[in-house]
Amino acid sequence: MMKVFVLDPSRSRKSIMNQTMRSTRREFLRGCATSALGWALAPSVLPPSALGLDGRVAPSEKITLGIIGAGDHGVHWNIPRFMTEPDNQILAVCDVDTERRLKAKALIEERYGESLAKGTYKGCDAYNDFRDLLARGDIDAVMIATPDHWHVIPAIYAAKAGKDVMCEKPLSLTVREGRVLSDTIRRYNRIFQTASENRSVPEYHRMCELVRNGRIGKLLEIIVDLPSGHSIQPASQEYTAPPKGFDYDLWLGQAPEAPYCPARCHWNFRWILDYSGGMLTDWGAHLIDLAQWANNTEHTGPVTVEGHGEFPQEGLYNTATKFEIHYQYANGVKLTVRSRTPAIQFIGTEGWLGNDGWRAPLQADPPSILEEIIGPDEIHLYPRASTEQRNFLDGVKTRQECYAPAETGHRTISIAHIGNIAMMLGRPLRWNPDLERFVDDPVANWLLDRPMREPWTL
Repeated sequence: MMKVFVLDPSRSRKSIMNQTMRSTRREFLRGCATSALGWALAPSVLPPSALGLDGRVAPSEKITLGIIGAGDHGVHWNIPRFMTEPDNQILAVCDVDTERRLKAKALIEERYGESLAKGTYKGCDAYNDFRDLLARGDIDAVMIATPDHWHVIPAIYAAKAGKDVMCEKPLSLTVREGRVLSDTIRRYNRIFQTASENRSVPEYHRMCELVRNGRIGKLLEIIVDLPSGHSIQPASQEYTAPPKGFDYDLWLGQAPEAPYCPARCHWNFRWILDYSGGMLTDWGAHLIDLAQWANNTEHTGPVTVEGHGEFPQEGLYNTATKFEIHYQYANGVKLTVRSRTPAIQFIGTEGWLGNDGWRAPLQADPPSILEEIIGPDEIHLYPRASTEQRNFLDGVKTRQECYAPAETGHRTISIAHIGNIAMMLGRPLRWNPDLERFVDDPVANWLLDRPMREPWTL
């Protein structure tokens, strides 16, 4: 039986004391480094590395991180990028798969090998249950890279435990989940980053800034193309007992009870509606976000939606393989999201702008649009960060909002969620983005949330 406990929404006394001690130590070191007395005493009291005077970041200034989810994206994308930033240090990793969490632990400790040998790094702890990681008072922030159905609950627990949060996209499994998460982050005043790297990609940043500044005239239409089908990694669909060291019950979490088979878990969960929304949510979290950004609708959404899609009727994988969905915003802009290959195009009264392919070079008609310069008094979007990880760390340190906060990530993926609902019901729907409810359609509204398997609740 899985052990269940609930974290106190406020920080523990020990956690508060740890944070206070870190802050006091940071202030002391900063004072030593900037005062004449500090300069005189530092060589005899503290090594240069402790003050950051040798080009390194002082230990007291490092943001301490916990990693929740050590799958492909966690190990091959997030962990390496965080470890290239000198002002943070990963103290713990969590995954329900023993093999994966130990692999992540080894990767992290290898990277910190010199510090480990010197005793300035105590090693990376490995946890099966994310709640055990969050109970630690010496962790400032967490990176959540779990399967999609496990994004919101750990993020909410983290916010209540006083941690800042970076969470992989798609941000939520349902519209209600995203709303609760965004409200919780705001209530507990946490820094949050939706891990969609597109806002740090030069081509996409430039594209959205040109549209926002009217270089194609009045924006009329946006076409978002996403991959089609299912990108399946080969795995057995035969029902067996879960392998030793894999906590399958905790992997299922809030999702319905289901027999274990290797093809259900890890990468392939994306193509099962109990855990994700297919290509529409997986890739839509990237490119629909750009549509929202360029359209200046990051805190709202469309007012109508209709579409059709092909959902497999047999087999394990049941998310839409082909789809075409049409939305309209209150400002008159039309958005089409369809299955093809990654691409995005903005069409205005004086031309169009876009690219065809993932991070492909920009194209425009007239081509002169690409040479336009954004003046100092025009709209400048959030300054482009080198990576979403860097932007998150900057937010943790400055307490300023990241480029894709929870509300932004929630509004983006809500568009994909209501698109899936419209395709499932097979009829046009009216959407109220202020209330986040369908207009006069109780069946559609019922699909905005899903029952959660005990003991998990929002």
